[in-house]
Amino acid sequence: MAYPRTTADYERVETCLGIDIGGTGIKGAPVDTAAGRLLHDRVRQLTPQPSAPDAVVDVVCDVVARFSWRGPVGITFPGVVLDGVTHTAANVDKGWVDLDARRRFSEALHAPVTVVNDADAAGIAEMRFGAGRDRRGTVLVLTFGTGIGSALFHDGVLVPNTEFGHLELNGHEAEHHAAGNVREEHGLSWDHWAHRVQHYLRHLEMLFSPSLFIIGGGVSKKAEKFLPHIKHVRAEIVPAALHNDAGIVGAALAARADHGAVPIPKC
Repeated sequence: MAYPRTTADYERVETCLGIDIGGTGIKGAPVDTAAGRLLHDRVRQLTPQPSAPDAVVDVVCDVVARFSWRGPVGITFPGVVLDGVTHTAANVDKGWVDLDARRRFSEALHAPVTVVNDADAAGIAEMRFGAGRDRRGTVLVLTFGTGIGSALFHDGVLVPNTEFGHLELNGHEAEHHAAGNVREEHGLSWDHWAHRVQHYLRHLEMLFSPSLFIIGGGVSKKAEKFLPHIKHVRAEIVPAALHNDAGIVGAALAARADHGAVPIPKC
């Protein structure tokens, strides 16, 4: 199928726009929510520094405008989100704490908006269309990037806002030990970084006994560089099938569920 080029074209499929806000980048694209695929090359812009609400909203508006989009928008946020309110902000400006983000984005975009935790969105997409499809039991989706995001599922049901990247590990937050950007900032080899990830996974395994770990974020495209070095973990470990697009797809799925066109099926 050729990429749609107008809003009218997008309406011919089960489409919603997904925006994924990260600590370093903001990316988005229209998504066919029935198939779980992007309908256009994603647009990516740097997350403004400082990442105060007004500055981030401006970038999101610009990304949405690139697609001449008019309709529901799903937006991920790297922190706890309850009823559209962002309650934590570990890797973005503290001005987001206790902010009605859904209202702020809706007013700026003049559109219905759904705001969801970023890792939850990625997990929803992986469980519906990716590496977790048809998997039962306890599944942990982990996104390694600026921080570590987590999405916990049991028999396909999400436990939202787990934020396991902030678990204490050796006296420090786990993401300060094993996030994707830690490898880059400290110049760690892939096997050295994999040893840190292994330590983290073993800690999560002790707490939750998952049957499957799904490793997402940008590192999922380079799984062959680090997964062979992770040993002594009982659970199966696989890379995310949707790679770094999972957040965009999950955001779109959440918006469609909120606005009535395509409910998110139980995985």
